[in-house]
Amino acid sequence: MTKFSANLGFLWTELELPKAILAAHDAGFEAVECHFPYDVPEEDVCKALEATGLPMVGLNTVRGDTEAGEFGLAALPGAEERARAAIDQAIAYAAATGTFNVHVMAGQSASRDGAHEVFVENLRYAADRAAAAGVGILIEPINRRDVPEYFLSNVDQAAKIIEEIGVPNLKMMFDCYHIQIMQGDLTKRLEAHLPLIAHVQIAGVPGRNEPDTGEVAYPWLLGALDDLGYTGFVGAEYVPLDTTQAGLSWLEAYAVTP
Repeated sequence: MTKFSANLGFLWTELELPKAILAAHDAGFEAVECHFPYDVPEEDVCKALEATGLPMVGLNTVRGDTEAGEFGLAALPGAEERARAAIDQAIAYAAATGTFNVHVMAGQSASRDGAHEVFVENLRYAADRAAAAGVGILIEPINRRDVPEYFLSNVDQAAKIIEEIGVPNLKMMFDCYHIQIMQGDLTKRLEAHLPLIAHVQIAGVPGRNEPDTGEVAYPWLLGALDDLGYTGFVGAEYVPLDTTQAGLSWLEAYAVTP
């Protein structure tokens, strides 16, 4: 049976993070994850997690200067100091809250010389620091329709980077929304790369709304994922069409996926 995690970067955004954790528990989610929780004291998050018994699956490094269009720092040549400060911040917050993984955001540097080398070195740094804290590091391919110059944009590229670095706590976050847009063939890509995948996310395509909207047959795909032996959480990372609560009918239906 699929275990669903609520991504609180998109769900219950009208609530403060601790209250959103409570709402996710009440709705039937078995875990939570978030984007950028850094304005919320760690102890407040810990209290909500303890009260609900939910684990926090993941959080992101900061995007950087969003007014300048930054969407991650780790693959930006010349931003190494800021990237490593963001990595340190994220690992410290994850360790304090018992969060499983940190997603290190690459940034928009697809056409910049040296981006690959900078990304690899920053990931080596992140994996080393995270291992000491008992935290995993994730990288996520993000589609170039939504983020045109994002450095990491496909599953094969992510797999090669993980294999190049070769450490056990560096894995892939497989977001079906992004991969469907960039590459499609979701089942075969999950099958080919499952040993490198630590977290899966879902949303409707092409609108990034509830997973029971759009072109991807998630009940079938989640059954296939279960058959492949995936035992991690599946993150609901979508933009609700109305309120979060109003769009949750999919959760009960998908939770019985064999």
